[in-house]
Amino acid sequence: MTSTDSPSTLRRPTRQVSDAIAVARVLCITGMVYAHAWTGLNYAHLVEAAHTAQGVLRWQLMEFLGRSAVPLLSIVAGWLAASSALNQNWGSFVANKARTVLTPMLLWNGLAIAIVGGLAFAGLLAAPAPTHWQWTLQELFILTEPSDINVQMPFLRDLFVCMLFVPFLARMPSPVLFGILAIALMWSITEFKFILLLRPSILVFLLIGMLARRSDLAETVAAKPMSLLATLFVAVGCLKAWVMFGAGPLPREAHAGADILLRVAAAAFFWRVAWAITESKIATFVKSLEPYMFLLFCAHMIMIWLFGPLIGLVTGPLGSPLYPIFLVAQPFLVLGGTILLGNTLAHVAPGAAQILSGGRMAGEATDRAASRQSA
Repeated sequence: MTSTDSPSTLRRPTRQVSDAIAVARVLCITGMVYAHAWTGLNYAHLVEAAHTAQGVLRWQLMEFLGRSAVPLLSIVAGWLAASSALNQNWGSFVANKARTVLTPMLLWNGLAIAIVGGLAFAGLLAAPAPTHWQWTLQELFILTEPSDINVQMPFLRDLFVCMLFVPFLARMPSPVLFGILAIALMWSITEFKFILLLRPSILVFLLIGMLARRSDLAETVAAKPMSLLATLFVAVGCLKAWVMFGAGPLPREAHAGADILLRVAAAAFFWRVAWAITESKIATFVKSLEPYMFLLFCAHMIMIWLFGPLIGLVTGPLGSPLYPIFLVAQPFLVLGGTILLGNTLAHVAPGAAQILSGGRMAGEATDRAASRQSA
């Protein structure tokens, strides 16, 4: 693997790397739904059901296809930001991230409070409800702790905070970045609490992405045999399961370390899968879903809060005979709902579609408008 210490010398992305990034976003964000899947049980009952067959299935989907997918999103963000941060001054770069990351986060949090919190406050939905103005501010801005309704949004919160420093990080030599990476890794493993970042592992993987842009790491990982990376992923997954359930009481650092290892193995595996898909017959279809992914990321918890209990009336909660079908299907149901939502917004309110998707659906809305005019 070749690399450079110069931050100004970045590898130009090949067409296949760009395609693999689009596919990886589809895989990771869709799979992330498993981490937040509707169960119909409260926390106490979930703990009781953890060792049942359905509880184990849920844990496997949640850990290996849900939470393990997020680090690759951070790596991709770092890989892309390493270049864009060098081509803009700090103000322009941060303003762009405020438009594409921070503004959608605030708007979707506001919608979650109004829709989900409002229905819960009215007694129509079993969900977190506004109790006082401090809760509302915390839920909207995610100041010092994760949110209760849009539980995925701390990722955007921490990502935006990291982006404030990316223009400086992008201009540092690689040895300095490696040093900062080591500090961030130590922060993640020790689980030291500091409100600057709620999840410092996001910084870890963002830095990995920035360093990867200075080397041929993307192509190197993609050249590895799929079977090798799958075996590594499964092996580290077994280690993670042993640390959590079979090793007895262990320090929190052991759990955090196993978690980081699993995320690294997962990122490599999902990247290899994305690369393989770019060479397959379904590549065009999968890439066509990418413009909807940010919308899916932001909207999926509202959908789960609203429609999970309705579908659960038919399937029952976790532990019911039909529940595994609903569990496995949830990412695909959310994807279908997101496509419907995105197309409706693009048709009825293209400006709202652009803002709520962080600009990702602007091209979609424009293309549809042009098609309607030419028809």
